[in-house]
Amino acid sequence: MAEENSRRAGRPRRPWRRLNRADLAILLCGVTAAMGITFGGPLLQQGQPPAVVNAVAAAPATAEPVPSATPASAAASSGTTPALGTPATGMPEQAAPEPALPEAAAPVRISYPSADLDVPVHPLEPDSAAASSQTIVPPETKDAYWLTPYGTPGSNSANTTYVIGHSWDGADAPFNHLSSAARVGDTFTVETGTGAIPYRVDSVTTYVKASLKDSPIWDMVPNRVVLISCYTQDPWGKNVVVTASPAVP
Repeated sequence: MAEENSRRAGRPRRPWRRLNRADLAILLCGVTAAMGITFGGPLLQQGQPPAVVNAVAAAPATAEPVPSATPASAAASSGTTPALGTPATGMPEQAAPEPALPEAAAPVRISYPSADLDVPVHPLEPDSAAASSQTIVPPETKDAYWLTPYGTPGSNSANTTYVIGHSWDGADAPFNHLSSAARVGDTFTVETGTGAIPYRVDSVTTYVKASLKDSPIWDMVPNRVVLISCYTQDPWGKNVVVTASPAVP
């Protein structure tokens, strides 16, 4: 024993070598293999955690949006059919919008309650001299007169409709009240052969009679109505002019 110990003491001692990364990797593989054999399953082939799988399934990169079911498709899948006359969208059917104005036709009556004007309208075709000078004088009655060479009120109207009438000096007459009672925003009704059209007053203006023929009231404006009479405070020198547009959308 003493001899063996002296032999060991006489051998040179080998220096301790640190394990490098390769050694550690080999050691780790050996340990893993031993544990796999011992516990009966390879640890490196374990599946992904359920949370990761659920996240991928909830928001796939190439997923397309799924269209929502319409009432018709829902009824088909449930084995039922929509009631007859019910639109597939479930919304009530809307009737086609009716024309806002009746077809253009000659005016036959004007009713303007706030100006105390309710008169029949007669056609009047001025002679060439009156038309060219635009100094048109209606017949000596208390009715209204429609100037036929110009516009006709209603759908597809191509020009302004002009209606004229006398204001009477020293006597009450329907057109007298345009001078005192007509206001912007008033409404009146023009009855035609195809229906009644409501109008809203845009302007009430007084003109010197000599300047009326050069005024903008003669501009071509489809479906505008212009009422013209003498201005009661100066019936020989001035005219009162009421312009109006259809009050329906």
